[in-house]
Amino acid sequence: MQHDGLRLTGTHKATNLRTPARSKCGCSVLNRHAVSPRKAESKATLIRSNMMCAQALWGEFSETARRGLRELSQTHGLSVAKGDLLFLGKSWYITHSGLLRVAHCNRCAGIKPALLERLSDPAANRWVFRATVYKTPRSRGFVGYGDADPSNVSPLVRGAEMRVAETRAVNRALRKAYGIGLCSVEELGYVATAAPQSSEPRANGSNGNGAVRSEPRMRDRLCLLIRQHNLDPSLVKAYAADFCGTPVLKDASRERVEAFIAHLAQAAKEDRDALICELNSYAHPAEAKS
Repeated sequence: MQHDGLRLTGTHKATNLRTPARSKCGCSVLNRHAVSPRKAESKATLIRSNMMCAQALWGEFSETARRGLRELSQTHGLSVAKGDLLFLGKSWYITHSGLLRVAHCNRCAGIKPALLERLSDPAANRWVFRATVYKTPRSRGFVGYGDADPSNVSPLVRGAEMRVAETRAVNRALRKAYGIGLCSVEELGYVATAAPQSSEPRANGSNGNGAVRSEPRMRDRLCLLIRQHNLDPSLVKAYAADFCGTPVLKDASRERVEAFIAHLAQAAKEDRDALICELNSYAHPAEAKS
């Protein structure tokens, strides 16, 4: 009887090992070798959409960058059109919204940020946060730290250093929890210091978000989309300002403009007629003023 009990136990264990655990986001290692046809088709659709959207935004890029985008699409289900990824300086960067999407797809149990008062200096607007991500209710948690002060944030968010520090801490903790080696955009410090390095005045100026060199490229991509899909520039400009949540487009942050361009490219490809209807809704206020 004891021998039979051991045999039953061994059979039960072998059955558990052969049966892969259910994936929460289709990204687990056990399920990569047993992907359903419907899920494989959705992954392939996402990869094609990301490739087309990325090319519309940033033009042609290297094979290394293409492989990286393909891997990010397959592993984490990130979307360029939804603003989960940005391509800066020939490298991919994940955004805060992209990390939250990964956490949501994997049913993250909770995120707990905490201010480290001992390391912070409110008088100097220097803040340090610790964030803990709990993948499951019984998880010990994955810890990440983030700091922010006027020297390493964009002038556009000057005065909001506390929120930037919290976001950076949460991003680092999420990246550790889900094994994402990609740096997040919000953690970058050089974006804020890019403007002071350029002391000479440049044509067209800057909107103060530390992206002087990138603005002409974004503007060119937006103009290319307008010409490619035969859109009304004034209506697109009004739509962009509303999408970015600013009175005028030039006051919008670089990240929001990037997200709008990705959204516009995707909308024009999927349903141009619906996009035209959306743009026409911004023509009425202009006519009332005139």
